[in-house]
Amino acid sequence: MIFRETKLQGVFEIHLEPKSDARGFFARAWCQKEFESKVLNPRLVQCSISFNSRKGTLRGMHYQAQPYAEAKVVRCTRGAIFDVVIDLRPDSPTYKEWVSVALTATNRHMIYVPEGCAHGFLTLDDESEIFYQMSEFYNPESARGVRWNDPAFQIAWPEKVEVISERDQSYPNFE
Repeated sequence: MIFRETKLQGVFEIHLEPKSDARGFFARAWCQKEFESKVLNPRLVQCSISFNSRKGTLRGMHYQAQPYAEAKVVRCTRGAIFDVVIDLRPDSPTYKEWVSVALTATNRHMIYVPEGCAHGFLTLDDESEIFYQMSEFYNPESARGVRWNDPAFQIAWPEKVEVISERDQSYPNFE
């Protein structure tokens, strides 16, 4: 795996290193030792799938508060998404900044989202599916979010939001 750090400290875009032959290819998508060597949380306790029927579906921006803060590894296994991470760590030099990456079934890239960052995405294709690996169990009482269009972040979404949950559109302004 190739780890490319983004402008947000601890947020990495991860590229596979396929080994190809006549059958196709084989690539490692997870290795505890490689994550530890980059000082990334290697704990994996839960995996989830998000299937989204329509292009323009927005999910986010979600995170879990302490003591249930979670790191995530996110990959698009079908379709394509515009994936966004917001740094919500007050002591971080990139506090309130965001980064985006294109995750597609074709490019097979992943994003590592550390604890203290909000995550969300906008589907760019119909029938997009996203696979999540998390370092902490889901805890509904710790589930938090910030609004996808909050002026505090000024995220430049590439396309119109067509589908969004009531919860995701109703978070208050970030303070």
